[in-house]
Amino acid sequence: MKEFFDLHKDFILTILPDFLHNKWTIMVINIFIFVVIVKLANFFIEKFLSKIVKYKDDFEFKKQLITMESIIKSIVDTVIIAFAVMYILNGLGVDIRPILTAAGVLGVAVGFGAKRFFEDIITGMSLILEGQVRVGDYIEINGHEGVVEKVDIKLIQLRDLKGRVHYLRNGMVDTIVNYTREYSYYIFDTGVAYKENIDNVINTLRQLDEEFRMNSSVKEYILAPLEILGVDKLDDSAVIIRSRMKTVPIKQWEVGRAFNKAIKDRFDEKGIEIPFPQTTIHLLSENNKEP
Repeated sequence: MKEFFDLHKDFILTILPDFLHNKWTIMVINIFIFVVIVKLANFFIEKFLSKIVKYKDDFEFKKQLITMESIIKSIVDTVIIAFAVMYILNGLGVDIRPILTAAGVLGVAVGFGAKRFFEDIITGMSLILEGQVRVGDYIEINGHEGVVEKVDIKLIQLRDLKGRVHYLRNGMVDTIVNYTREYSYYIFDTGVAYKENIDNVINTLRQLDEEFRMNSSVKEYILAPLEILGVDKLDDSAVIIRSRMKTVPIKQWEVGRAFNKAIKDRFDEKGIEIPFPQTTIHLLSENNKEP
């Protein structure tokens, strides 16, 4: 290692004018060189992963690679920076061996008091390597839900529908609900009046689904025909027919909103009543009052 440091120093001195031959000038040059190395390393990592994504036609795999990109860059940057610090200190004439020894002892001491920190790191690595959470997923954790904007070895960053950002420590993650893993479902609870013929309503939904999958603006997001599960509940003012539609990940809400509108339009066209809660009030006449 020392021979390498000396060789590098001699090379820099040969390309510098004599009046710049001092350790501080060399230090500044070394800092600049390592900054360039970090930038180049990040550039090549991005290029390499983007090529893999380009030739791999797998949406889930792409999300996993995007999530891994920030972790890989963080690890590479940390290694380069650690080496740069040791290199520059050595160039300034500082003996780094006592520093490394002290750092090791300090690390052990800090480790005993940094249990939460290491819990975050261990859990974070597990989440990332197993692909439980990826950038772009819509998930729910501990009552917080939203789109994953960032995942690292310490935190998961979510943005909810109101635009609020939630920062969740990996060590606090207990249960993860992922709404966008491989595929998604949108559940339809369609209420119709008790007077309606249920078989006719179900046939209407099936016909509408066939047309919707052929002609709608969201047809490319639909993975399978509408699955009608049947009469789910006899509500106070409606018969609830439950069905579900399989979609590509995170597109279930867009498809669901479009199909709900189509259901309303078709039911209006067919004269199928969608009831709303009503209350009937009976007024007793003076003669019918109880004694």
